Amino acid sequence: MKMKHLISVAGLVLSSLCINPAQSHGDAKPQHGGIVQTANDLSFELVAQADGATIYLMDHGKPLAAKGITGKLTVLQGSKKVEADIKEASDNTLRVMGVKLGKGDKLVAALSNVVGKNVTVRFTIK
Repeated sequence: MKMKHLISVAGLVLSSLCINPAQSHGDAKPQHGGIVQTANDLSFELVAQADGATIYLMDHGKPLAAKGITGKLTVLQGSKKVEADIKEASDNTLRVMGVKLGKGDKLVAALSNVVGKNVTVRFTIK
């Protein structure tokens, strides 16, 4: 009886070694030098700039059209809270103007009409 049990356990261990871990869709590496986050199976790359930020939209490694997407970016800088509008800029980019981003800032992008849905994406500037 012990031998059957040992063979069963060995079989389970060996079969678990053959299981591939779940892989996310698309490439989660920054393509524009920013911070990449995933929400609703889409990738959002935030790139801080002197006069605001740009958010690049990707769907499984391919550009996602920004047409019709709007939103609000909330920036938490310690105890200070700043909000700015997010607007469509070009093909797969959204633009935020009038915010100065720095190390340690926490950002929440609340987006509307992303493939017909509302999406919330969180970033932290490191």
